[in-house]
Amino acid sequence: MSVLHGPAARGDDIVIRGARVIDPARNVDATLDVVVEGGVISRLDAPGAQHVANGHRIIEAEGLVLAPAFVDPHVHLRAPGREDEETVASGTMAAAAGGYCAVFAMPNTDPVVDSAAVLGALIETARGEAAIPVGFLAAISKGQLGAELTEMGELADHGAAGFSDDGRPVAAAGLMRRALQYSTLTGRPLAVHCEELTLSRDGQVHEGAVAAELGFAGYPSVAESVMVERDLALAAYEGRPLHLLHLSARESVEALRAAQATGVVATAEVTPHHLCLTDEAVRTLDPNVKMNPPLRGEEDRTALVDALRDGTIPAVATDHAPHARHEKEVPFEAAPFGVTGLETSFASLFTHLVRPGVVPLTTLLERMSAGPARVYGLEPPRIAVGASANVVLLDTESEWRVGEEPFRSRSANSWLLGEKLRGRVRLTVADGRLAFER
Repeated sequence: MSVLHGPAARGDDIVIRGARVIDPARNVDATLDVVVEGGVISRLDAPGAQHVANGHRIIEAEGLVLAPAFVDPHVHLRAPGREDEETVASGTMAAAAGGYCAVFAMPNTDPVVDSAAVLGALIETARGEAAIPVGFLAAISKGQLGAELTEMGELADHGAAGFSDDGRPVAAAGLMRRALQYSTLTGRPLAVHCEELTLSRDGQVHEGAVAAELGFAGYPSVAESVMVERDLALAAYEGRPLHLLHLSARESVEALRAAQATGVVATAEVTPHHLCLTDEAVRTLDPNVKMNPPLRGEEDRTALVDALRDGTIPAVATDHAPHARHEKEVPFEAAPFGVTGLETSFASLFTHLVRPGVVPLTTLLERMSAGPARVYGLEPPRIAVGASANVVLLDTESEWRVGEEPFRSRSANSWLLGEKLRGRVRLTVADGRLAFER
């Protein structure tokens, strides 16, 4: 069964003319006309070629970049239970506006996605409402309580894309080991939130000078890295692959790199906010820079950037976590963890990493597309004849201020509110359908 779910419809007929086409996975960087027929890329022509475009929509793209569309391995769509914060419809519309052709939703909803009934209802909702395809992860443990495994085989048979207790770690090593063993039968990856709760207890921000000066309880980096090391050791022992969610600490990167060097099949993701900010941002006392794991120090941020650049971390994930306005408009220590990111991810990373020359554009595009696709066993989006059209058209010269136009997401708890960014999504084609156009 496919791990992606969404509306089935005939693909569009489009000609995207004169764009700079960049497909890092195929080593393509050329100015081309891209012809899409019935949702499938049918031709890649030199500019000026005569197209059979009877009924085709012509999109003039000179000066713009056309790349494989993005895949987000970690979002929260809040359905079921908190549709005031997000829905499958609003979250996938936000994703399309951010250049995404697919997203993977976490199961920490109300009720938790821990049964075939809850999963099936979400899949049906996606078929009727999703703007782009969605993969739904199911919980590792029933109720995400860490006591008993879910019926992982049944959930995989019903379309679960993977398994995660995101928001909570799998605290018991024995349960985590059994989950790895069962993943052999399901063929679905485990995606783990690494946090030793006895170390992070009551922590609000990264344990360091900023926390001490502001009087906040500290959440030490070792609370993440010690669980990263445990889970990697279990994965090595069982010979099973593992995906590490939203890494934030230098020590975690070092543990991952060491495990990969010994042959452990482990991947990881990093968020735009952890790549761009440090805990110095907490001095603003803005609840929109409060997230779990927290923003850490400059050496941590640098280690994450280096790992993204060299491929140790192959995927960018937004960890899009919408919250109602009244929940975030409270004192910092009372606010919930989490920030949005689907509509700003490319622009934030292009502005903070690509334009200063820290990360090449081709690397960023690959880590937002092919890298995360491979985590969940998807065929990476590609710009090639015969491929389903999953492309994003980018204006790398456009400047815009976050918040000047309404978010498509139901929530606006962005860490970028008011910031001027460079780079904007102009168009997204997802699964052969025009999903967004600005």
